[in-house]
Amino acid sequence: MTFRYYRDIHPTFPDRRDWALPTVLRHHAERRPDAVWLDAPEENASWTYARALAEAEAIGASMLAAGARPGDRVVIFAANSSRFVRTWLGTAVAGLAEVPINTAYEHDFLAHQVRTVQARLAVIDDVHAERFAAVAEAAADIRRFWVIDTGRQAEAIEVLRAAGWQADPWDELLEGGPAELPAVRPQDLAAVFFTSGTTGPSKGVAMPHAQMYFFAQECVALTRLTADDAWMAVTPLFHGNAQFMAAYPAMVAGARFVLRGRFSASRWIDQIRDGRVTVTNFIGVMMDFVWKQPRRPDDADNPLRCVFAAPTAASILAPMRERFGIEAFVEVFGLTETSAPILSPYGEDRPAGAAGLAADEWFDVTLVDPETDEEVPVGQVGELVVRPKVPFISSNGYFNMPDRTVEAWRNLWFHTGDALRRDEDGWFYFVDRFKDALRRRGENISSYEVETAVLSHPAVAECAVIAVPAASEAGEDEVMAYLVTRDEVTPEEVWRWCEGRVPAFAVPRYLRFVDALPKTPSQRVQKAKLRAAGITPDTHDRTPDAAGRAPSR
Repeated sequence: MTFRYYRDIHPTFPDRRDWALPTVLRHHAERRPDAVWLDAPEENASWTYARALAEAEAIGASMLAAGARPGDRVVIFAANSSRFVRTWLGTAVAGLAEVPINTAYEHDFLAHQVRTVQARLAVIDDVHAERFAAVAEAAADIRRFWVIDTGRQAEAIEVLRAAGWQADPWDELLEGGPAELPAVRPQDLAAVFFTSGTTGPSKGVAMPHAQMYFFAQECVALTRLTADDAWMAVTPLFHGNAQFMAAYPAMVAGARFVLRGRFSASRWIDQIRDGRVTVTNFIGVMMDFVWKQPRRPDDADNPLRCVFAAPTAASILAPMRERFGIEAFVEVFGLTETSAPILSPYGEDRPAGAAGLAADEWFDVTLVDPETDEEVPVGQVGELVVRPKVPFISSNGYFNMPDRTVEAWRNLWFHTGDALRRDEDGWFYFVDRFKDALRRRGENISSYEVETAVLSHPAVAECAVIAVPAASEAGEDEVMAYLVTRDEVTPEEVWRWCEGRVPAFAVPRYLRFVDALPKTPSQRVQKAKLRAAGITPDTHDRTPDAAGRAPSR
């Protein structure tokens, strides 16, 4: 049997010693200093490669002057803005590691991530100061904050100083003078991105510079990106989809990165035109939301040639391409831990539902029985396991979680927890999740952390959170919680309890009260049985009219 493979990855920087962001940025700042890299239309501002480098070096110098040392972590807790991007660049050139945290997090969710990474510095939007004051004990390692002004900067600085921290306006970072910046190597830690947990808290994926570069390089190959392109991101920068799958690919290719504050289905095509955008991303239900917008006679009058959609809604792929005049839709199957071992060839019609072909020059990829780790026959569903063939193009493990690292990388393969099948031609198809992870509105959700928050209600004795399919083709979930209670409690009381304790996107839509949860002899909850039962007549629905509603208009 002869499989097809994806073999279009040809690094822009062929010497792997150059696979670090400071090297890439300096390369373009030297060779094309006046070309625009960062374009922020909502700020009416742009940054050339030369200016981006100069400000990154000033920011990095300020952080080192504040007492940080190479390898220290810097929390970034902010909405999309040029200041977020420039902070990221500054941490990179200073040899520090950025830790972007979802701005929906607060209380225990925020405390766990800040405590885990033991960050030395933090950059936050002013509206989030009270959240850090509320978790001051978990954030005790932070020595200094810089605060981005969105209208409450002075108040936020006062709150942080009252809690015992040194805090200053973000713009002071730009005042960093000449400094001896470290030589940053491909194997050095670049970032810690948190991913959802199932049987434990969310895990911080330790990403070396070489991995972030390679993930970006894969996106360059996937979209055939060149210096003549412009890539627009509308997803949050605290996710890799906007950062190392949009902003960084643009940098690698010498292209322009167009940053928007958030996704708007109704304004999407206008933003494509206004930004002269040639490449953009969809995640989850975004593609469907755009498709459902009223047609316009000039929909196809735009410069867009390629959409990177994960996953691609196959039923509307052809009409979407025709309606907007899009040359190619591309897709990958990857994780923050592994980069993308499976990619789809540019411009090629692929079988319905296929995610892509294995990049066999860079990864070993196979499907195994999740109980035995033995490879399954072609056509049979198995767990996707991956290992790199090149140093540092996958994660180094989970930061400060050695037990979770050993478990996930057992038998020297990373176990994704995802169920896929492979056909006789080599195409991979996502089937389901073996693990209990959830994904809603483009956000990964930790079932464990939601369960912990719900269990803190005094009336709740046991809780099991599962995914049930959303009413869309995007492979997303709705969140459902099974509850065993010790005292009488209404669904409305549980939902109110979740507000402020659970990020809005993770609050269970469905609640079902039961007398007992099905368990194994070792007392583990049999979530497979709960998923099989699905939504029953006695299930309570929090938002019966919300299926298909866009997160932003």
